[in-house]
Amino acid sequence: MNDIATPAAHELASSQPPAAVSRWEAFLFWLKLGFISFGGPAGQIAIMHTELVERRRWISERRFLHALNYCMVLPGPEAQQLATYLGWLLHRSWGGIVAGALFVLPSLLILIALSWIYIAYGNVPLVAGLFYGIKPAVTAIVVHAAHRIGSRTLKNGALWAIAATAFVAIFALQVPFPAIVLGAAVIGFVGGRFAPARFQAGGGHGGAHKSYGAALIDDDTPTPEHARFRWSRLARVAVVGALLWLVPMALLTATLGWGDTFTQMGWFFTKAALLTFGGAYAVLPYVYQGAVGHYGWLTPTQMIDGLALGETTPGPLIMVVAFVGFIGGYVQAAFGPDAPFLAGAAAAALVTWFTFLPSFVFILAGGPLVEATHGDLKFTAPLTAITAAVVGVIVNLALFFGYHVLWPAGFGGAFDWPSALIALGAALALFRFKANVIHVIGGCALVGLAVKLLG
Repeated sequence: MNDIATPAAHELASSQPPAAVSRWEAFLFWLKLGFISFGGPAGQIAIMHTELVERRRWISERRFLHALNYCMVLPGPEAQQLATYLGWLLHRSWGGIVAGALFVLPSLLILIALSWIYIAYGNVPLVAGLFYGIKPAVTAIVVHAAHRIGSRTLKNGALWAIAATAFVAIFALQVPFPAIVLGAAVIGFVGGRFAPARFQAGGGHGGAHKSYGAALIDDDTPTPEHARFRWSRLARVAVVGALLWLVPMALLTATLGWGDTFTQMGWFFTKAALLTFGGAYAVLPYVYQGAVGHYGWLTPTQMIDGLALGETTPGPLIMVVAFVGFIGGYVQAAFGPDAPFLAGAAAAALVTWFTFLPSFVFILAGGPLVEATHGDLKFTAPLTAITAAVVGVIVNLALFFGYHVLWPAGFGGAFDWPSALIALGAALALFRFKANVIHVIGGCALVGLAVKLLG
């Protein structure tokens, strides 16, 4: 087979960077990623690392992690922002827009369809069985992703201590994620001045080319012309982004009124996108409080079911907002009693627009500043410390998933042995056999369906 080469041939091929990536080749990859990006942000970042750093070598590991660090400190879905950043770095603004949009669109279409089935037809045994198998698989994927990111980042005792402290802070002390990020950044800033060797990018380990070969955008590749910082470009991106928010919001207010469901959805999810840090896991309590408690767009039970859909479909977990919008528009019959599906679909698209628009603006406006700092320790040291802290946060999320999957009724209820065995099998496939994430998801879904149908 052509894919199986001798070590010498592989080493020779890896010593040269891959050929330039065409826009069509990139488009096909981002489209594929939109359909296979399961596992929440940790799993999605792991998929991108495997595909873009290890296999395709479009970007070096150090520059991949530097971009990831920036996305981690932004409000919004970090995995989608990372895809936007990498697409922008490869193919300018349109490349970033295509990458970010394709990361979201498949999930939006799938969630609209599943939300309609959910609200129109009630419980669907087939879907319930598939979800039963996917949930423990997602738990194993998050654990595996924490291991992968941690093994690349935690290269010394100082970074291990930051990760452990972050875990204790969020698990035992309920410290807000923004406070953890700020604390890690301060530690990294101080550590970068007094112990710089411990806060080098990637924890001070060697360049990515030692492990994966020369990359198209390598550690020492000059910043592309379009990625160089210019005040005029920053102003242009800011103006266009403001207009893309202001025009639809003004039209909604003028045609429907400020108190209309659609207008309030646009305003609420704009605040959710801007005011919450830490990705989907941090924004969900805010969405729950507003959508269920304040506006009454859906019930608590519906919100929990929507979270299950968001966890088990490709795309960012924050896409649960599409479910919230669909249910709110459908149930309140925003377009009249004869068009509930149309109202739900329109509401889902609307909240997706207002939720993700800031992410595109942050990347296209801030990307040049980030590219200008990838070799500057005073910027990279705080970001390296933040990445170490995020490892601890991801471990906490893995425990959170594991608790709800293995003890669905709480510790006072029964232990779910079938889910535990599915999770163990998924972990074995990922850690021991290096199985593809999408294959693990598919296999576990089929096992879960069989358990439910035969149980």
